[in-house]
Amino acid sequence: MADLSQSVSNVAQRYAVSLFELAKEDDSIDAVGADIDRVETLLNESDDFRRLVMSPVFSSDEQLKAVTAILAKAEIGGYVANFVKLVAKNRRLFVLPGMISAYRGEVAAYRGQATAEVTVAHALSDEQQQELKTALKDVTGKDVTLQITEDASLLGGMIVKVGSRQIDTSLRTKLSKLKLSLKEVG
Repeated sequence: MADLSQSVSNVAQRYAVSLFELAKEDDSIDAVGADIDRVETLLNESDDFRRLVMSPVFSSDEQLKAVTAILAKAEIGGYVANFVKLVAKNRRLFVLPGMISAYRGEVAAYRGQATAEVTVAHALSDEQQQELKTALKDVTGKDVTLQITEDASLLGGMIVKVGSRQIDTSLRTKLSKLKLSLKEVG
C-alpha cells in the first residue's frame, strides 16, 4: 500500500510542478493560485463535486463533461480550467486534492515560505495566529502560512504539521497517553 500512496504523491507532484511552471512563465502564479483556491472551495463545499472527483465509477468522458460544465458555471478559466480538464481526461481526478496541495507547496518553496497545517480545537484569534507564525518562523527560518482546520475532538491544544515534522499538543493525545500509562501501571 505504501507504494500506491507514493505513486499517487508522485503523480500529484508532477502535475503540480507542470502547472506551476506554466504559471511562473506567464507571471500568473497568484491568479492561478486564486483559481486553485476556488476549485478547492468547490471540493470542500459540494458533495456532488467531491463524489465526481473521487469516484472511479465515472468514465473519463463523463468526468470531463461534468468538470467542464462545473468550471464554466464557477467562471474558472485559463490554466486552471485546462489543468482540471486534462486531469479528468487522464483519469487522475481523484488526485486533484493532492495536486492542489502540491501546487501550493511549489509556490511556497519558490517564495521561500513554508506552509503549516494546523488543527485546533477552537478558532485562534488573530493575535494567536501571529504568535504561532512567529514561533514557526523561528523554528523553520521561513515565513509560514497557516492552513487552519478546526476539530472539536481535540478538546484543547493543537496539532501542527510543517513539512515532515508534526507537533501534537492536543488534550486528546495527552489523555490517550495518560490512559496508556495507567494501564501499564495497573
